[in-house]
Amino acid sequence: MSIRLPFISRPPRVSVVPLAGVIAAEGRLGGRVLNDTTLAPVIEKAFSRGKPSAVALQVNSPGGSPAQSSLIAARIRRLAAEKHVPVFAFVEDVAASGGYWLAAAADEIYVDATSIVGSIGVISASFGFHEAMARHGIERRVHTAGKDKSMLDPFRPERAEDVVRLTALQAQIHQSFIDHVKDRRGERLDESDDLFTGEVWIGERAVARGLADGIGHLVPTMKARFGDKTRFSVLGRRRPLLSRLSSQMMDEAAGLIEDRALWARYGL
Repeated sequence: MSIRLPFISRPPRVSVVPLAGVIAAEGRLGGRVLNDTTLAPVIEKAFSRGKPSAVALQVNSPGGSPAQSSLIAARIRRLAAEKHVPVFAFVEDVAASGGYWLAAAADEIYVDATSIVGSIGVISASFGFHEAMARHGIERRVHTAGKDKSMLDPFRPERAEDVVRLTALQAQIHQSFIDHVKDRRGERLDESDDLFTGEVWIGERAVARGLADGIGHLVPTMKARFGDKTRFSVLGRRRPLLSRLSSQMMDEAAGLIEDRALWARYGL
């Protein structure tokens, strides 16, 4: 049994939340994904346990689901406001697309000199199989109630009206992303023509554009801010052994292909 003496001050403590991986709805790519459902208890604990001096987000993500990115970022901002705890983001290899959406939830963003940052845009990728099917004599049979129910069906020729509709949907998501970045970064942003086109920047260039606040790593930056006696509490998701093994098997199968494709966009 431990006894707490009220007149003895405890050293500052920083809760560290690792945000590494592709952002996707639960179960989409296996176990190594970021989503609001699995991160909720981790983020809640980061802000609530032991009255932390700050919460540090350790971001390493090429992006993924805009909805999950928005949900996670909103949870971080809500708890930061409720608990009056400052949030710092530290980018490792990459914080791009949805990964930057998460980083922007912080009050300050720090990057490595080689970190890839940005990609404020929306992407949708698919394949077209109709010509291959025709060569092999395969007939596609689809029956819908609603003429647009099979929009962008990869097994039929692409329709111009489908592309127009998809572009309009992407524009709405893109604007939500832009609004989030502008709201969080404010006057720090250098809003040139290419800032919201999906372009990426590295290290000092990201700082110069206002997408980050400086070059810095988690431990030394937090100790410089809160003192050399600052302690760190790393919080992560814990899963049963069988769940981890199952997720690993799934990652080695089809899901890993999509995961690796997102990382490969940034040479990682």
